[in-house]
Amino acid sequence: MISGASVAGPALAYWLHRYGFHVTVVERAADLRPGGQAIDVRGPAIEVARRMGVLDELRDHATDLRGMSVLDADGNETHRSTEATASGGFLHRDDVEILRDDLARILVRAGGPGIEYVFGDSIAELHDGPDEIRVRFTGGQERAFDIVVGADGVHSNTRALAFGPQERYLWPLAGHLGVWTAPNFLGLDRWQLVHRTGDQVAWGALVMSVRKNTELRVYVGLNGLDHDDPALRDRESQKKLIAERFAHARWEMPRLLSTMWDAPDFHFDAGAQIHMDTWSNGRVVLVGDAGYCGSPASGQGSSMALVGAYVLAGQLKAAGGDHRAAFAGYERELRPWVTANQALADRMIDQAEQQDAQADREEDADDSLPAAVDDSYYAVVDDFTVRDY
Repeated sequence: MISGASVAGPALAYWLHRYGFHVTVVERAADLRPGGQAIDVRGPAIEVARRMGVLDELRDHATDLRGMSVLDADGNETHRSTEATASGGFLHRDDVEILRDDLARILVRAGGPGIEYVFGDSIAELHDGPDEIRVRFTGGQERAFDIVVGADGVHSNTRALAFGPQERYLWPLAGHLGVWTAPNFLGLDRWQLVHRTGDQVAWGALVMSVRKNTELRVYVGLNGLDHDDPALRDRESQKKLIAERFAHARWEMPRLLSTMWDAPDFHFDAGAQIHMDTWSNGRVVLVGDAGYCGSPASGQGSSMALVGAYVLAGQLKAAGGDHRAAFAGYERELRPWVTANQALADRMIDQAEQQDAQADREEDADDSLPAAVDDSYYAVVDDFTVRDY
């Protein structure tokens, strides 16, 4: 059983079903969740998508951006690039930037009707035994499985049940990020705008056209918030906080903020990573953000999820279903690459802060973005070989 139907869960379900395992995916939401960031499929994840037969479809749904502009507080363009974007990196590469919800739908369809999806339910209890693991769901049903996989994100319920409280594993990083969908009233044509407000707390926004220019994805960034503030866990309170902090922002920010209130896919969370000594406990194993979230700052969360799903399924196939051997092989093969990719987040944050400090000191400072996406970044991204199982 797999808990979570975003990226890692459906990808793992695809490979396990292909290898002859019976797979059930349970998802707390009533259907596939809308919204989320534009995410990147890079390096070895491109090869995984190719082997799944979905790469062409991913490209058909790509953001397909032509470039980006950086704007000052009044909306004046201070920098323009047709070589890279802040969200996707270098445009000359074979990478695919795609909306998270589009990627999830493609992965679920690729798995086919042989995979059981259960929506509107979640795990309430896990009882691990010598021959099976029994699961009681919040809906009251009880079922037995050979293994349970937590693919339910950075705030994984599966991880909490099998490994203990989130506080043991979550490492907060700088900043909070809000994301939602808006109409393309700016008329952007495969283009991205980075708006810098000049405020140290409400530092700015990123706006990009998506879905053949029919929509915008709006991102806003806030610094200096208390990660433990319980008010930040309530959606309406999050929206009010964003509106208050950006109340004095100029350019098109008032219109963009007005679209936030009724956005059906509003999401807000802190930058964070998950660090664990082991990704498995008995018959429970974690994949993707649940086990090793890199945070949006790394730009590698979805690629790690796709590659992680491929490796975990491959190890289960190679071990003939022996979960102990498979879980050990999964960590042995994947952990060095995951660790290197997680380290990219700190580097990205540090270099962005240095760039902001330079911009504050010097009027003519280079305002280009992304700050730390260069050849050495991609050397880490590409440093994994997708082998056959």
